[in-house]
Amino acid sequence: MKVVISTDNGQVSAHFGRCPEFTVVEIVDCKIRERTTIINPGHHPGFLPTYFHEMGIEAIVAGGMGMRAQSLFEEMGITAVAGVTGSVDETIEKLAAGTLKGGESLCRPGAGRGYGIEKDECDHED
Repeated sequence: MKVVISTDNGQVSAHFGRCPEFTVVEIVDCKIRERTTIINPGHHPGFLPTYFHEMGIEAIVAGGMGMRAQSLFEEMGITAVAGVTGSVDETIEKLAAGTLKGGESLCRPGAGRGYGIEKDECDHED
């Protein structure tokens, strides 16, 4: 399974599209085969679902993600898991063990708008 985790300073980012980087991890037979970090290539409608689909990504993990992004990923056959918090390392351990649970997206609509571009703080509630 090849998974992308929205990443901000070693933590799962609350904002999928506006995170500074992504951690890409491949897990085979409950073991981490490969782990890399890539800079966020940009956030504009429809780009990231296509970009990750072309990379062979099967799931994306984030703290928060808009409904449109979730449905675009679904159209590409990529599972979107929102509502995840904590460190990327812990998240990868849970992915490998098959115990990662998602939940409600952490951000209200528009809360991440501009995060990582015009501002350095998001508007989600802690």
